[in-house]
Amino acid sequence: MERRQLEYFVAIVEHGGFTHAARALRVAQPSLSRAITKLEHELGVSLFHRVGRNVVLSSAGEMLADRARLVLRDLDAMRAAARSIGEGAVGRVDVAATSSSALEPVTSIIAELRARHPGVVVSTSSALSAAEVIAMVLQGRCEVGVCGHAERPTGRGLVAHHLRDEEFLLVVPPGTLSPGPTVTPAQLRGMQFVVTQPATAVRALFDRLAATVGDMTIAAEVGDRSVVLPMVLKGIGAGLMPDGWADLAVRAGASVYRFSPPERLPQWLVYRRGQLTAATQAFVDTTLRA
Repeated sequence: MERRQLEYFVAIVEHGGFTHAARALRVAQPSLSRAITKLEHELGVSLFHRVGRNVVLSSAGEMLADRARLVLRDLDAMRAAARSIGEGAVGRVDVAATSSSALEPVTSIIAELRARHPGVVVSTSSALSAAEVIAMVLQGRCEVGVCGHAERPTGRGLVAHHLRDEEFLLVVPPGTLSPGPTVTPAQLRGMQFVVTQPATAVRALFDRLAATVGDMTIAAEVGDRSVVLPMVLKGIGAGLMPDGWADLAVRAGASVYRFSPPERLPQWLVYRRGQLTAATQAFVDTTLRA
């Protein structure tokens, strides 16, 4: 079994077929097919079911996919460790984050990391929920994850560090509420909201407040959290946002209120236990120092 075979296999899985994988890898599709056929012969199993021009992972392929990603990550870690002896932290680190965590603290972490380790490149992948962040790390799709979760994230071989408590805010068009730094949940009664889809931390907060306060209605439900603020400014409804959005919301002209008592959610740094690449270790160290 060769590294190249595993790279080809993972590319087919992630790009949804041989044609797209060959294009992404910039190799001829027959070469890709031969490499996979050789891998299947070596393993003694079929990794894909061929359905016309499409392919579907077999049960053996599904079992191999996550393990192949992890093997490739470990090989990268070994190579980066050798390079770091003479060059310091260099390379790329793939970070999974929910949109609020990507805004803060990930943006600040990247700024600090670039100052300390200019040879490290960070690639971020967005996730809808903390559960998706954790899955991306455990599956080897990303080395590190940052997310908000009420409980310490768990999983086989998963390391989790508490970073801070993220605070949720109420964001409304100017003049919607009387001036003041805070609001109580009772003041939300009768208001309409722009909300994210289920499974997000912000939506969980809205659902909990709506069940407690009552008479909180949904004006719009969005899949892209970046459009919540523009919709709030258009007067469609109020929004619930993590504190990382506060400065942007204020600059855009919205009024921002803290809750009394505060509504908070722990933020976590997660990664797999074991050998880390120099770039990943630099990201983890920078995050924990922040």
